[in-house]
This record gives sequence, structure tokens and C-alpha cells, in this order.
Amino acid sequence: MKSSESSEDYLETILVLSRRLPVVRSVDISREIGYKKSSISTAMNKLREKGYITISDAGYIFLTEEGKALAERVYERHTVFTDFLIALGVSPDVAERDACRMEHVVSEESFTALKEFYGSLNKRRLS
Repeated sequence: MKSSESSEDYLETILVLSRRLPVVRSVDISREIGYKKSSISTAMNKLREKGYITISDAGYIFLTEEGKALAERVYERHTVFTDFLIALGVSPDVAERDACRMEHVVSEESFTALKEFYGSLNKRRLS
């Protein structure tokens, strides 16, 4: 299923929060990314309709298998791009912002090549 950049950002946020918190709620997402709770609610309804999340009666948000797979893919890209840019000398704040944009637009082929190249550099550095 095709996803939008904003959907991917929300899914990534849910993934990160789920690793820190026992449960994720709309208010947690709102605090994390600074959007109004009404905007979060609208986005969560769209993610639920796409089958990326479920929302319990208590308002707890859970990633579906499909949602988790997409979130993990986006998060991996974000992490690799951030680390790579910092290794190149980019400040952490700028690297974080740029990685957030890059993670959505780079092809799978280019990402895989960059990840392998960066991995080989790290192996050489540790040897």
C-alpha cells in the first residue's frame, strides 16, 4: 500500500514512542511532534483506515504488522542517514532534519548502496 510522507512520519513516531512508553496515545504523539491533538486524531483515523494502526477502546494506538514494517523501514533510513551525515561532519541538528526529508525520497537501490558503503566504512574504521 502506498503511503505519504506524513503517514510515514506518524508511523515512525508511533514506533519510537512504543519503544519508550508502555502504551502510545494521541496525546503522546502530539507532545512528541508538536501538532494539535485534533490534527493527530485526523491522521490516526486515516492510518487506521489504511490498516497501519489499530486503536483500542481506551485510545491506545498499536501498529499493525504492515504499519510496523513500514515504520521500521522509515526509521532505519532515518537512522542511517542521520549517522552518515554526522560522520561527514554535519551538525546533529541539521543531520536529523535533513535525514527526515531524505528518508522519504531516496530509492531503495540508492539507500541499500549507501547503507552498504557506510557499513564498509565503519568496518574499516573499527579494524
